[in-house]
Amino acid sequence: MSTIQALFLNGSLKDSNDDSNTHVLFNEVAEIMEKEGASVEEIRLADYDIKFGMAPDMGDGDEWPKIFDKVKKADIVIMGTPIWIGEKSSVTTMAMERLYASSGETQDNGQSIYYNKVGGAVVTGNEDGAKHASASLLYGLSHIGFTIPPNVDAYWVGEAGPGPSYMETDRDNEFTKSHVKMLAYNTLHLARILKNTPIPPEGNTME
Repeated sequence: MSTIQALFLNGSLKDSNDDSNTHVLFNEVAEIMEKEGASVEEIRLADYDIKFGMAPDMGDGDEWPKIFDKVKKADIVIMGTPIWIGEKSSVTTMAMERLYASSGETQDNGQSIYYNKVGGAVVTGNEDGAKHASASLLYGLSHIGFTIPPNVDAYWVGEAGPGPSYMETDRDNEFTKSHVKMLAYNTLHLARILKNTPIPPEGNTME
């Protein structure tokens, strides 16, 4: 069987010149995936000039098409976001909108271009909002055609108010570690199943 391709879209507000708590948590997922033979790539969305809009290519230097080419080749797409004001980041929201803009594209059999791809979520923050952000991401991915396994929202939140971020802790939270494992193994398992036995097109093609 060919290698599973996993793509992580990191919606941190910081570009790659700065550290990202979301990147640190995702790396824990990536270590398991790579150990299991998957190929993993992370894209820091803030490194790119992504235009607002609801078209596959907004023109005028829009770099989303470069990212979308990788999405189309991936078997697993994991959305990552920090929490700001109890919500996923604006960068992550833009990426979800751009994914939605291509939801009308189809495969040769008439299914959505996102069928037989597996989705997941990684969320970090200093206050509550992780479940809300995860619910938004996982529903959005499912709505446009991704398959969502159980327990694929790995998250960590600190105490309310100012405090240490994830990378500043000992990263020894048992709940977070267990969800990192479930995210990695469950997405890989379902991606392998779908690669070998895709969802048949009966009843789910796009007119």
